[in-house]
Amino acid sequence: MSNQVIVLQDGYSRWHTKPYSMLANGTSTLIRLNNGQNIIVDTLGPWDRDRLLKLLQDNRMTTSDVSMVIGTHLHTDHIGNLNLFPQAAQIVGDQRSSGDYFEFDIFRGQRSLQLTENVDLISTPGHMHNDVSVICRNVERFGTVAIVGDLFESSADLQNEQLWIDAGSMDPPIQRNNRDYILSIADYIVPGHGGMFKVQDFLQKNR
Repeated sequence: MSNQVIVLQDGYSRWHTKPYSMLANGTSTLIRLNNGQNIIVDTLGPWDRDRLLKLLQDNRMTTSDVSMVIGTHLHTDHIGNLNLFPQAAQIVGDQRSSGDYFEFDIFRGQRSLQLTENVDLISTPGHMHNDVSVICRNVERFGTVAIVGDLFESSADLQNEQLWIDAGSMDPPIQRNNRDYILSIADYIVPGHGGMFKVQDFLQKNR
């Protein structure tokens, strides 16, 4: 049986009329593994508590069914409901915790960390300095899916890189390199502020 990747809610972002401000919320994604484990990647903002609980309920789940929670980076619209999952192992950026146990720099100088047989955590800094992406293989209907936080804002930034640069990139050259790497290994990408898209569609347009 294959694994499943279910986008619970597409994120969005758009500029506000006030300078240096946006209206935004992150994408939240559920990974259902064929071994029975469930992983949530990014938990929306703290104002979305009831919304996230309803999204889980719609998938016949409660917070206690989640074994791991991953926050791709340290912005509140991506890690706002970590407290709903006290029983789950939690990873935020390059740090891992469970209860009062904290582990720092979990990559130990490596690019990736295997979480399960079909799920890897990849260090993909650029938007911030310790961003991570989640790579899930053998996904039903999708193949290899990369859930990348704000490494990609949305599919629109494939045509206009200024979109992701202006969204607060702390290191555009490193972010650009990591974007290229993800494009080389993924069949589909779940961006931080938009719907999932097929990598091949982008590559065909840019031949």
